[in-house]
Amino acid sequence: MRNVTIHSTEAAATRTLGLPEELILMLLNEESGYFHQVPGWNLNCAIAGAALAELSLQARIDSDTQSLILLDKTPTGNAVLDLVLLQIGNEPDQHSAQFWIERFAPRAEMMIDLTLDRLVQLGLLEHHEGDFWTLARTAWQSDLLASDGEDTAVQFIKTRIGKSIFSGEVPSPRDVIIIGLVNTCDVLRFIFELDEEAEDRIQLICQLDLIGRAIADAVTHNLAGPLLRHSSLTKSIPDLPLRRVLTNRHLRNGNIPAGFAEFAEEYGPVFKLSPPFTKSPMYFLAGTRTNRWVHRYGRLYLRSRDYFRDLESAYHASGLIPALDGADHFRMRKVMRPSYARAKLEQHFDKLCHDAQTHMAEWKVGDTLEGVHMCRRFVNAQLSPLFVSIDSQDVVDDLIAYKERALSTHVAKVLPKFMLNTPGMKRRAQAIDTVLDRIQHSHTAAQRAGCPRDHADDLLSLHSSDPQFLPESNLRFVLSAPMLASMYAGDELSFMLYALVTQPDLHEKVRTEADAVFENGNPTPEDLNSSAIDVTERFIMECLRLYPTISMSIRTVMNACVVEDFELPVGARVFIAQTASHYMNDVFPDPHAFDIDRYLPSRGEHRTPGYAPFGLGTHSCLGFRLVETQLALSLLMLVHFFEFKVSPASYKLKISPFPSMSPNRKLKFTIAKRRHELAV
Repeated sequence: MRNVTIHSTEAAATRTLGLPEELILMLLNEESGYFHQVPGWNLNCAIAGAALAELSLQARIDSDTQSLILLDKTPTGNAVLDLVLLQIGNEPDQHSAQFWIERFAPRAEMMIDLTLDRLVQLGLLEHHEGDFWTLARTAWQSDLLASDGEDTAVQFIKTRIGKSIFSGEVPSPRDVIIIGLVNTCDVLRFIFELDEEAEDRIQLICQLDLIGRAIADAVTHNLAGPLLRHSSLTKSIPDLPLRRVLTNRHLRNGNIPAGFAEFAEEYGPVFKLSPPFTKSPMYFLAGTRTNRWVHRYGRLYLRSRDYFRDLESAYHASGLIPALDGADHFRMRKVMRPSYARAKLEQHFDKLCHDAQTHMAEWKVGDTLEGVHMCRRFVNAQLSPLFVSIDSQDVVDDLIAYKERALSTHVAKVLPKFMLNTPGMKRRAQAIDTVLDRIQHSHTAAQRAGCPRDHADDLLSLHSSDPQFLPESNLRFVLSAPMLASMYAGDELSFMLYALVTQPDLHEKVRTEADAVFENGNPTPEDLNSSAIDVTERFIMECLRLYPTISMSIRTVMNACVVEDFELPVGARVFIAQTASHYMNDVFPDPHAFDIDRYLPSRGEHRTPGYAPFGLGTHSCLGFRLVETQLALSLLMLVHFFEFKVSPASYKLKISPFPSMSPNRKLKFTIAKRRHELAV
């Protein structure tokens, strides 16, 4: 292995990178936050070959054209290498390098995961929600650099390889192998500008290593290759009759996840519905295994922009983050990440409490408030000042009403498009310009002097520096988005408050935690630790499972793919019912029961792709950790300062499923008692 000195903010330590790590780093595409795409079998063979080659360089194995021999089976401490050593050591017969590459290739996904984990542990990569990876922000330097310049570990590896390809230098055995591995993946042309001479030299270098030739043979001649292509042996996708949809008891009650859990149990993880008067069927994915596929591979086969194109036009925008894919999507997430990080909320914890309590001061004992409306405004009173430093309470109702209608007409398509152009909707649309005007007038240099940077600052800076990437036409939507976020968080909070008030035992436990947290005034972020609010956190997780506001995602198949042995054709409309697994008995036993003990360490039922209240893959909720903390703080404040009752007392929860799941408007809360004085 090649020594690499890693300089961190804590200490400097000498670590080692093996060929599996170097291969993954070479494949990293820093623009997209993912990796250069490689055909599945090719990448599988390459990662398996990298492990064998590293063991060969460490003199743990030896090989010739006929056989591979185990020399030393002592564990290396590297999980990938030790897995390979164990398998070779347990095999009674000797086999060729190509045999072992083909043997390990089907396990390549696990080997890649272990390699990524190791790179994160070494501090070379950072993992971000949505399965994005970036180079760590700290400067990573190599002690093998010949110059005085600084370089990241990735750049250093690429520089090494570039010298071998372009300078005519005799490559080291390690560089010969890594060039062969990356060439197998057909990625060198994306990293370097290759002319004919460079191409010839690459081919020459690839012939210098025995294992490299074995990898090439495995890729070229292996019989498993065609199995990864589209096959005539794929299963026929079951048809879901329309009458089953219309008569399903859960869908009639608005519970989309529970309904699709029943469909998946009867028809399997992939099924289709052909509504009348439509040109093509609707394809559905539901279950833990399809969730895992979408999370890991959805970016390669599915795109989101088709279903958001009309929504963009409603805001006179183009290229909004819900409609972006690939590198542009990743770039926008990077811009927005600081604003949506939990640390951002924690920096303004005291102000958040102050703004929330200022809003609650308007409530009087005896008031009866519509549940959804009350919670949306309560959340917006906190988020609007946090994200864009303005008060938007007077326009938030119009903003949300317009957004709901736009989603219903242009995304869910449960209403005709003309319903967005009624006089009432045109009036509500003016609230968007009101917000934009307030933000722009309050975010001049003089107005923002001495103020902490907020989300609007980041977006306006991006617009100023790159008006093509974030044009002025998009500002109406992106700057009003934080207020629109109060719709989803507020709806979830209304579910939670209903669940709490109707379960006295849990109510008492959460209230006890709330009183302890607020015992000495407004809490600090440290006060909301898992031991202090254990019941509250598990209660919130169970509400997110039973009542996910975003129950389904819509995508278009851009590359034909096979999911669970079912082929999805190009252009197919795919509805990903990622929360259907929330109601599957094999994932969450007795799924309709409200049970916060599911999340105890001894059970951990949520630790699978079956728990997906914040979405999957690249389009998973960017700020879900902030939302979790904000919901916890909001719920604790509500039960500490007030006592609520459901009104009418006989009300049973009904769900409005479109455009997202929320309690219906008949849910009301009566303020029965003020328990403590507000600190405003």
